[in-house]
Amino acid sequence: MFTIGVDFGTNSVRALVVRASDGAEYGSRVVDYPSGAQGVLLDPLDGHLARQHPGDYLVGLEQSIRGALAEAAGKRDFSPAKVVGVGVDSTGSSPIPVDPTNRPLALAEDWKRDLNAQCWLWKDHTSWREAARITELCAEIRPQFIAKCGGVYSSEWFWAKIWHCLNVAPKTFEAAYSWVELADWAPSVLAGVVDPRRVKRGVCAAGHKALYSDDWGGLPDKEFLSALDSRLADLRDRLYEKAYDATEPAGSLCPEWAERLGLPEGIAIAIGEFDVHYGAIGCGVGEGTLVKVIGTSTCDCAVVPADKRVADIPGICGIVKGAILPGYFGIEAGQSAVGDIFKWWVEGVCGGDAALHEQLTAEASRQKPGQAGVLALDWNNGNRTILVDQLLSGLLIGQDLYTTRADIYRALIEATAFGARAIIERIQEYGVRIDKVVCTGGIAEKNPLLMQIYADVTGCAMHVAGSTQTCALGSAIAAAVLAGAHPDFAAAEAAMTSLKPTHYEPRAENRKVFDQLYALYRDLHDSFGGLTKSADLSRVMKTLIEIKYGQRA
Repeated sequence: MFTIGVDFGTNSVRALVVRASDGAEYGSRVVDYPSGAQGVLLDPLDGHLARQHPGDYLVGLEQSIRGALAEAAGKRDFSPAKVVGVGVDSTGSSPIPVDPTNRPLALAEDWKRDLNAQCWLWKDHTSWREAARITELCAEIRPQFIAKCGGVYSSEWFWAKIWHCLNVAPKTFEAAYSWVELADWAPSVLAGVVDPRRVKRGVCAAGHKALYSDDWGGLPDKEFLSALDSRLADLRDRLYEKAYDATEPAGSLCPEWAERLGLPEGIAIAIGEFDVHYGAIGCGVGEGTLVKVIGTSTCDCAVVPADKRVADIPGICGIVKGAILPGYFGIEAGQSAVGDIFKWWVEGVCGGDAALHEQLTAEASRQKPGQAGVLALDWNNGNRTILVDQLLSGLLIGQDLYTTRADIYRALIEATAFGARAIIERIQEYGVRIDKVVCTGGIAEKNPLLMQIYADVTGCAMHVAGSTQTCALGSAIAAAVLAGAHPDFAAAEAAMTSLKPTHYEPRAENRKVFDQLYALYRDLHDSFGGLTKSADLSRVMKTLIEIKYGQRA
């Protein structure tokens, strides 16, 4: 038996055909989104805005699956008739306004040029004011709502984006019958669902981004939503009552899409999850394993068995029963920019390309920790965890007239490692076991310098997932379990996932210096992040200079 995983990313969609018995990858295809700047619709007057055209998802869905099937067709034991299921993951929170037939508004002639009628991509931060008000109202009348999502509601999330649409584009809001997360909408398309109220919603998106919990009857109650705006309370009736984990199918492949793709009609469609959540499954996540999906941003995923108690953890992106892995609490955290920061520096500021990335990496690799005397904060796209503040921005300190491009490049890598350490320490502080870190994504596979720095900064060995496409693999694993190829997710992970033999152990001589630098990072982090107003920053520059000359000596 074979299954297909479809991964909707920030700039492209990929499909992966895998053998269900062992996870062997038979075919894949990546399709770039045709609209906007590398698939993202932007507004030059508002740097917080990031949208995507839903039509790109339909084009990418068909072309990626057909392309992956075409490549798999070259293998002797493969046939499309042997495909028994499809799983889908996506970025999030990426809600789409839809009409009563589950058709995105942006596909209609009247709305195709309206940015507010598009999919509101995960990294759209235009709703920061609404997010702040939701946080305030939760604290006043529903503290339990945000206790499970770190105590702060983010502008990256579902309700803030929809409310912002209502505030800035009321006509668009009124034209939308409902809103559906991309992670839920794409499976519903394959299943032929034409009523938004009948779309099977995944608990990943619902619990981590939409304040959903079975503990309080699902989505936020109408009294709470009316305190924001009565029209949000009215919308609740057109959303959903129940969200499901990955043991529940989103539906079965409808005749139209079976014919378009050349697949058997009626095969299982797995419930949609976020890319990083299925990516965690593709890395073999279990209790004690932290998965870091490192891309344009980074998401950290951990799980704790559902029969154990998990304390509320300030600053994380959610603790949701059934999210990530069925039978576990899913814990999510992350950084709003990682690869995006390196891309900004090398391509945006330095005007370079892939060759310059390689050159600066080589130059930075020859440096010792702290040798350049430059320290950075990793907030170029705000802070997702542990501060949950999208109004924060990047910072460089310690540069002088001799600072090079490579010095700054390395400082930016180190800054993302310091941010990763802050997340790990916060999760551990609240009793969640982390025995092993597994990383995935192109950066983890191709940048040994970054991986070694992460090991040295965090004190954790860094392992790399065996598959280069773990998000799509995790989606395919979910489909394999639903199709009966494996009895449960534990068996499927054991059979279908692996680790690369190369891993990165912390180096004691580097750890000592990085501990000093991390202390300075936390002084800046806690001061500019608003955690403390008493830190003495007057020694930061001087200490950086001391470390610099100590390392050079």
